[in-house]
Amino acid sequence: MTEHGAAPLSPFVDLNRAEWAHLRDQTPLPLNADELEALRGLGDEVDLDEVRDIYLPLSRLLNLRVRGTARLHEATTTFLGSFAERTPFVIGIAGSVAVGKSTIARLLRLLLARWPDHPRVALVTTDGFLLPNAELERRQLLQRKGFPESYDRRALLRFVASVKSGAEEITAPVYSHLTYDIVAGEHVVLKRPDIVLLEGLNVLQPARARGNGVSGLAVSDFFDFSIYVDAADDDVRHWYVRRFLRLRETAFRRPESYFRRYAELDHDAAVAQAEHLWDTINGPNLTQNILPTRGRATLVLTKAHDHAVQRIRLRKI
Repeated sequence: MTEHGAAPLSPFVDLNRAEWAHLRDQTPLPLNADELEALRGLGDEVDLDEVRDIYLPLSRLLNLRVRGTARLHEATTTFLGSFAERTPFVIGIAGSVAVGKSTIARLLRLLLARWPDHPRVALVTTDGFLLPNAELERRQLLQRKGFPESYDRRALLRFVASVKSGAEEITAPVYSHLTYDIVAGEHVVLKRPDIVLLEGLNVLQPARARGNGVSGLAVSDFFDFSIYVDAADDDVRHWYVRRFLRLRETAFRRPESYFRRYAELDHDAAVAQAEHLWDTINGPNLTQNILPTRGRATLVLTKAHDHAVQRIRLRKI
């Protein structure tokens, strides 16, 4: 409380789960349990109640933002006295490994595409802009995969700039989590979607200063809205280890898996390996690079130990 008894000022509106859930208004649930199961990530506990309480209100807010941007475009066109086509509404989704942001991105793609105002929704992950393993090895960065320096940042910046320039067709590279590398010759193609979701660990990174001290552009400079998926460090570490153990029983057992060597570990050895990977790579990346960008997001979703979102912070306009 402040000196006069009023709530302290903040650039965010802070809502609990019940307050946020009420904001879905009469928005219908446009998916069923089978569809949710198909898009849910390994270890992510999101259910239909979570969709109703958290992601329906979010889809409604985003729909209102897209419509508001359309009105702003019309006003700007009137001011300029000439017609310029609208560019896609770009949403960035950031957060740690294992926090559930990929599931949220897939879920939002489905929910947003079922609003009649914007049926064409594309999802691109920044994993496709990681440098190939051979290049990471050449630069001695393979053990820092996922850190900002492991990405082809120029290519990623060119991609989002092309999206917001209104290019007719844009391609993005594809990454395989099975082979742990870029898929040579494979691309996802975007043809003027209404909305583009860009999901990745470091999408909210600020621009780097150049050699002359001048700051360039950041990927987030092209975002119309951004989401940071947050949770306590210990919870994310626990989710990462749990996911590693499940992968040991599934994807790691496939002959083409980069992590095939982990499939034969016993339980204790697998836990130790997962904790080592977290403590030496993913945990430091979270604390050094990802978490510091949280305050730059338009919306912060904070998860509890059970993966349920309990707190929502929305930046004021």
